[in-house]
Amino acid sequence: MAYTIITCSGISNTGKLTTRCAMNLHRICAGEIDCCIPATREREAIDEALRDAEELLIIDGCSDCCALKKIQHSGRHPDHHIIATECGIVKNGMEEPHFSEIEELTAVLLNRIRSKRG
Repeated sequence: MAYTIITCSGISNTGKLTTRCAMNLHRICAGEIDCCIPATREREAIDEALRDAEELLIIDGCSDCCALKKIQHSGRHPDHHIIATECGIVKNGMEEPHFSEIEELTAVLLNRIRSKRG
C-alpha cells in the first residue's frame, strides 16, 4: 500500500514539524510513500496528488487542521489524520522544531503505517 502525505507546513514549530516528519517517513519508508505535499501548494497540485492517492495520511500541526481543511473541497477523507499537538508536541510560535520532537512524531507516524500493514 502506498501513502500520499499532505502536511500542514505552516510557519509555527508544529507546522514545520509536519514537513520534516513527512520527509523522514519518505526516507525511512522508501517505496511506501508515493508523495509528500505541503498544504501550502496550489489547489491543482493537491488535487492531482489526491487523485492518485491509494492511502491518504494528513499530518496537521495543531487543532486548526489546515491540511485537513485544504482537502475538504475534494470530498476525499483521509485514511489517517494525525495532529502533532494531540501527540504531546507543544506549539511554540515560530521556533524551529527540536530533534526530539521530530523523532517523537515520526515514531507515531511509523507506528500508524506499520500497524496498518499487519
